[in-house]
Amino acid sequence: MKQLTISIAVLFLTFSAFSQIDKSDDLYNTIKEKDSLLFDVGFNACNIDILQELVSQEFIFYHDQTGITESKEAFIESIGNGLCKLPYKALRILKNSSLTIYPLKNNDIIYGAIQNGEHSFYAIEADNQKYLTSVAKFTHVWIIENGGWKLRSVLSYDHKDIDKKNNENELFIDNELTNNWLKQKKIPSLGIGFIENDKIVQTSVFGELENGTSAPLNTVWNVASLTKPITAVVTLKLVNEGLWNLDEPIYNYYTHPDVANDPMAKLLTTRIILSHQSGLPNWRGNNPNGKLQFAFEPGTQYQYSGEGYEYLRKALEAKFNKSLEQLAQELVFTPLHMNNTSFVWNKEMDNSPFACWYTSDGILYETEKFYEANAADNLLTTIEDYSKFMLYVLQGASLSDSLQQEMIADQVRVSSFKHFGLGWWIDENINEYGDFALVHGGDDIGVHCIAFILPHSKKGLVIFTNSDNGTDAFMEIINHYLEKDAEGIFNAETN
Repeated sequence: MKQLTISIAVLFLTFSAFSQIDKSDDLYNTIKEKDSLLFDVGFNACNIDILQELVSQEFIFYHDQTGITESKEAFIESIGNGLCKLPYKALRILKNSSLTIYPLKNNDIIYGAIQNGEHSFYAIEADNQKYLTSVAKFTHVWIIENGGWKLRSVLSYDHKDIDKKNNENELFIDNELTNNWLKQKKIPSLGIGFIENDKIVQTSVFGELENGTSAPLNTVWNVASLTKPITAVVTLKLVNEGLWNLDEPIYNYYTHPDVANDPMAKLLTTRIILSHQSGLPNWRGNNPNGKLQFAFEPGTQYQYSGEGYEYLRKALEAKFNKSLEQLAQELVFTPLHMNNTSFVWNKEMDNSPFACWYTSDGILYETEKFYEANAADNLLTTIEDYSKFMLYVLQGASLSDSLQQEMIADQVRVSSFKHFGLGWWIDENINEYGDFALVHGGDDIGVHCIAFILPHSKKGLVIFTNSDNGTDAFMEIINHYLEKDAEGIFNAETN
């Protein structure tokens, strides 16, 4: 064991001699696949057979809190009869952006790999609440043994334990208490996602679906206009890749027949549309003639417009010969593992728990199913998936610094307390330090949702409800989670 300890120390000291491999490299993808098998299948699902297959007979594990595990048998025993017997389900999630792989070679022949990264651990309790319990860094040494990759050694270090709010009587933590609170407000279901210190620390669903069935964590919600930030980020990622231009005229790719002879159609750009300066109505059905028409010259003032986002969708689809759903899957949903998110109702949705819509009196609305993507409305998602998206935006959405600044820049004034960027309202001066918040809501019949991202404090909050009474829940939830920043947000939102 002493010799192996020295070898691992040497590995740390000589990292500079290795070259980190590119994410497109076969070795990178092989080790990432092994990591997924080890944790997603072995650890998260308590599949002992997978652990037996992947772990080397010469395995050793160094942990900065629980000491050294000196054998494969002891390690697997600690999983099977320890972790898998806990009263909650343990879940490990890799921070993909942290993953680095270094090859180990002997005379230019690869015999192993060093894997570094950061990961988070969650507890999923019987009432479907999920809480962050710890974050840590790790180093894995993978070795090729008899033609197959085996996990030879693990270093797990820099653990930071997260204390769960354990007050059994705390609202938005305790299931029974929160369900009673919802009944008083006549709100059938509530979803909450909370980000703190750049981590998703809580995703919870409370209340009931139809017929008294408890709403599970994977409940699917129609989040109305919370669709628009997704569309904005998909578009900005195309801009980031040099495939689309914020200021190129949209008419190069699409012109709606209703405005084909209107010279103002040639003034529309992506920047103007994403910041709601298109001059188009929210929905053309609001016009007496039911046709699309401009209320003012594009780029001269603010007017919220779902039609503008739909106009942009049709231009994107015309240029790339792909649906918005396909573009979103490629650029956002698949990379972020938003596996339960879609612009359209599909077969999987038919078998998913869905938060049906209710009137203020608790009467069920008819569920509408949309089979064509709408860039402005009707996104289907879960509280877990949308929280992943919020964290992604908080961390920059893999955009250039200049595009991140464009997203929050004052593209157009909305009031003396807020402006609109690209895809988000920006609430200004929400506290004594002059901080700001990215904000967007989603409101339809039986749907009220809202999302906040606070970049300076590294917080985020998303709230889903499925009732016309949903906004009655917002103030208490925002106060609970955003604390000192809540007053400034209320001020910006109500003035």
